[in-house]
Amino acid sequence: MKIAIILDPLDAIKTYKDTTYAMMVEAAARGHQLHVLMRDGVMWKQGRVIGESRRLELTGEKERWYRIDPPREDALSDFDAVLMRKDPPFDMEYVTATWLLELAGREGARVFNDPRALRDHSEKLAIAEFPQFTAPSLVSRMERQIHQFIDEHTDVVVKPLDGMGGAQIFRVTKTDPNRNVIVETLTWHGTRSIMAQRYIPEISAGDKRILLIAGEPVPYSLARIPKAGETRGNLAVGGTGVAQPLSSRDREIATALGPVLARRGLLLVGLDAIGDYLTEINVTSPTCFREIHEQTGCNVAALFIDALEKACAQPR
Repeated sequence: MKIAIILDPLDAIKTYKDTTYAMMVEAAARGHQLHVLMRDGVMWKQGRVIGESRRLELTGEKERWYRIDPPREDALSDFDAVLMRKDPPFDMEYVTATWLLELAGREGARVFNDPRALRDHSEKLAIAEFPQFTAPSLVSRMERQIHQFIDEHTDVVVKPLDGMGGAQIFRVTKTDPNRNVIVETLTWHGTRSIMAQRYIPEISAGDKRILLIAGEPVPYSLARIPKAGETRGNLAVGGTGVAQPLSSRDREIATALGPVLARRGLLLVGLDAIGDYLTEINVTSPTCFREIHEQTGCNVAALFIDALEKACAQPR
């Protein structure tokens, strides 16, 4: 297959832990061609969605891990698969990319994850569709409502709806002297909606990433355990990733959500769970392949490429 991957700049990729790199290694080992392009290389030109892409070959070396050909322009529908692996922020440029990729899909391109599904699933707010699995939560930009929520639950986490990697996540208690300024800052003085969730003490055991591939759960999660003095388990802020078998509750959540999300064209999803509660549904560029593989031997990238090959073998 010819696989086009929309991703972040190559020199910013940390190959020792990067999930997209793991996908590339597995795909290349099976003889698939790899082509890479940046988000700004996706364009509508002469009536078609075009990608300014480069053929990429893996060298197997640690430092200079790739070779790339000069750029060329190809219709995205000329590739067998297009993987959207650009990290957030989910801003208007990201939304524009989903519009273009949706047009490419109408021209015959197979895009994963489905662009409309990417656009329709706010990674924070998507949990509202599955309230039976969530802790008490509020989404609002009204400061009065947020303070009432803090007063009611006494210990909460507040976060923006468009963040990633643990950025701007605050734990706020009822007696916190900084609660006013935290709420003001996150809501931009009541002009931006945020999420508040009751604090879940089980965060001490980790913020679990549960991976779904074509609706099926990977048998291991990665529990991202906060470092001392932190309430955020994100690896980007110093959390430690510990792979572990799915709990019965993890499986219950994954089994309920997996088929629903797969039917919407979400080939790869990362569910976040703390204790028994679903906290986020990540669809843009879910990670943790490498950590799970290294600690358990479960080759998640192989499971993903298996699913990609199967999806691309289906009639258009």
